[in-house]
Amino acid sequence: MDSKNLNSPTATPQENKTHFPDEGSERMLPVATEREQAAYPCGEPAHVEEMRIEERAEEVFAAMESRTSAADMERLRFAFRFAREAHKDQKRRTGEPYIIHPVAVARIAAIELRLNVNIVIAAFLHDVVEDTPVELSEIREKFGEDVESLVRAVTKPDKKKYEMSKQLDNFKQMLSAMEGDIRGILIKLADRLHNMRTLSSMRPDKQMKIAGETDYFYAPLATRLGLYKVKTELENLSFRYRCPDEFDEFMERVEEDKRRKSVALEQFTRKIQNHLDNCGLASRIEVEYRQPYSLYRKMKKYGDDYYHLKYRHLVNIIFIPMEGESEKSMALRIYAALTDIFKEKPGGISNYIDSPKENGYRSFHVKLLSDAGTWEEVHILSENMMEESQYGAMAGKDGNSIKQWLGKFRGILRDISQHPSDSKFIENVVTSFYNDDIMTFTPKGKPVILPQKATATDFAFEVGEELAMKAKYARISGRLASMRTELHRGDVVEIFTSGDSRPLPEWLDSAMTYKARTALRTYFDTLPKVPYTLCGKCHPIPGEEVVGFRNPDGSVTLHKRNCREAISRASQRGDDIVEVDFKENPSILYPATILIKGVDRYHLLRDIIDAITNRYKLLIRSINTRTEDNLFELRLDFDVHSSRELNDIILHISEIDSVDEVTRIAV
Repeated sequence: MDSKNLNSPTATPQENKTHFPDEGSERMLPVATEREQAAYPCGEPAHVEEMRIEERAEEVFAAMESRTSAADMERLRFAFRFAREAHKDQKRRTGEPYIIHPVAVARIAAIELRLNVNIVIAAFLHDVVEDTPVELSEIREKFGEDVESLVRAVTKPDKKKYEMSKQLDNFKQMLSAMEGDIRGILIKLADRLHNMRTLSSMRPDKQMKIAGETDYFYAPLATRLGLYKVKTELENLSFRYRCPDEFDEFMERVEEDKRRKSVALEQFTRKIQNHLDNCGLASRIEVEYRQPYSLYRKMKKYGDDYYHLKYRHLVNIIFIPMEGESEKSMALRIYAALTDIFKEKPGGISNYIDSPKENGYRSFHVKLLSDAGTWEEVHILSENMMEESQYGAMAGKDGNSIKQWLGKFRGILRDISQHPSDSKFIENVVTSFYNDDIMTFTPKGKPVILPQKATATDFAFEVGEELAMKAKYARISGRLASMRTELHRGDVVEIFTSGDSRPLPEWLDSAMTYKARTALRTYFDTLPKVPYTLCGKCHPIPGEEVVGFRNPDGSVTLHKRNCREAISRASQRGDDIVEVDFKENPSILYPATILIKGVDRYHLLRDIIDAITNRYKLLIRSINTRTEDNLFELRLDFDVHSSRELNDIILHISEIDSVDEVTRIAV
């Protein structure tokens, strides 16, 4: 390609001026070392800046050369020159050349994520359309349709009016652009990672904004792609800028742990290494201390303080399978060797080799009792598994499981991006791109992967919406359970249905997956709506004498006419009274509570319940009974359609032998 094309009008800013891009796109690698800062206290001379930019770019080229054709290498070098020319008049607020940021993003894409050439080219160019006069048509002309589509995916929309907010609209546009190609997400992750690494130059309010986005949106995306190294760094950088004091405290504790446990850990790992060497099992051992955010999350999850938190570090045993031996076989041989010299914690195994996580993570976890008397978490994994945990879904895997996962991932992106504007958008994203997952099973052994804290409701919708919409209850590993019961790794779940069963509103509060929450919201949106808010003290139901009051937000609250709150409002805000038409609707139920008193006898409770469940086909929500000296009091909570129906029930129960008094009571 002819470098003269760089001088085309569309590739050069229209006027010479200092440009300050948005706060989300201006961070770069640390510009100078302490030695360089001492040498140039007023900033680097231009020729030194240019040398550093060239050196960073050459690192990208060197990393790509071994896995890229000569023709594509020329395209890559041209992309760097094109981006440098396009951004040549743009500076950061510090006065440094803006081009350092695209070079840094390309460097992350090429070296840390080992992405292919078109993605790295797009990384060089990811800001030119958004921040310079260059248009997408020129990107397509010079670099091809594939690069253009990637740049388009990461270019923020230029809107005068946003549907939700600038941040949410940007997220939604990004997901929409990537529904058929997730590579754009990788560029955004590289961009965000570099931004977070250099966030210290921003004001505290901007740091909080960008760190919040990172923790809530970008880190879970990295998790879902299996990029654990990226995910961990994003989480901890976010934690550092959101809660700097707490982050520093955790860092001090981690360093203290390293000093305090170094001798015992060295003895533990040396004993392992010597034993594996003697067994002819070639491997290397790495001790990995959990990062502050991981420790913080575990403390919140288990309710422990730092010093009572288990497994604050882990031990990785990394092996290369012998020729003709599978990874699983080698891992099991190492596991067998370890249990020859250490006690194994009962139930302390997690086999992610046979049952990988949905994003492809594989390893064999076991907990062993060290000679120091502490349980140690040990991960046994191959060099290939270690690479997969670093490079995730892009690590060259082509098995059916990863293809299925990528298809599911794209499906979630498509569903979210096509969903009309609503305030639940970001919540849908977060519940879909959860931090970790669990594997559960159908009674026939089919694995069903769900987010942590998922319930039987989520399981049912994952198996099939038709099953979920008729679900009544579940059996979890043989035990009877409600649909709101939280699931755990390894649970066997059986869903039981009924022809007249329908989803209950409380399911929505416990559902975790995007699929379940979306289906439930859609279902409840189709149901008839109560056009009023009901007083929480008098609980009016259709057929009773009611009065309505208009609230400041335009809604109307209904009260019984003898409700003390209604009387008070009428005396002070009489102009807020509105006429209401509170009619019975066969699809809508209202809560009611009655108190029954009488003389106890055999089968009395059965007769009372029969009057409600069989005669009126209503469900009882709760029963509370007390018997003393042959007299009983029974409180029943259930739902009715109208006051007429409630009065009929009260009359019918009053006529039951041994019942003396039936009254409706306030909840």
